[in-house]
Amino acid sequence: MAIYKFKITFEDFDDVVREIDIKSNQTFEDLHKAIHKSTGYNAEKSSSFYVSTDNWLKGDEIAYLPNERKKDRVVLMENSKLSGFIEDPHQKFYYIYNFDRPFDFHVELVKIVLDADPHIEYPFLAKSTGEAPKILEQNSVAADASAAVVAANEFDFLNELNFVPEDSDELEAMGEMGINEKERDGDETEDDDEFGDEFSDSEGYDEDSSKDDY
Repeated sequence: MAIYKFKITFEDFDDVVREIDIKSNQTFEDLHKAIHKSTGYNAEKSSSFYVSTDNWLKGDEIAYLPNERKKDRVVLMENSKLSGFIEDPHQKFYYIYNFDRPFDFHVELVKIVLDADPHIEYPFLAKSTGEAPKILEQNSVAADASAAVVAANEFDFLNELNFVPEDSDELEAMGEMGINEKERDGDETEDDDEFGDEFSDSEGYDEDSSKDDY
């Protein structure tokens, strides 16, 4: 029984690598579950392998838990042995895990061993490098989205006020000037009242009576 050694890498995280040895008569479902045993992800998610070219162009689809729309157009992982899709000693598969929150992988056949090791249970994780990226929970994503909406609404409110952060110091200074102007206006009013009182005391002065005194 031949053993296939597959190198699996995240498309966006080249430093995260898994190498899995698996029997040629095992299925794509076996490989799918072995991958996520090594990443810590939940394997019970709708996912697909695609027979790929050397440039990672996707061809025939091999699906796990496909939706109703494409169920009749794809072959299923549980019914598909790996040996039935190996046409090249360096065969490549493009792999999408969890269509609701997808991660894309490159899966490449890097070695074929003719005889299985009787002391190994396959699939076998032969190499693991790097930690798989965390999957955000739905609640966390919803909380982040709510926070973003609140921040956007606050920003819009400031825009309605034509608020410019850079002018805040200048506005504060102008406000203080306005207060000082009012204080000065108040002082001048008090001075006017003092002079007004002096002149008001002379309102009773009678020029004619003054002449009479002379």
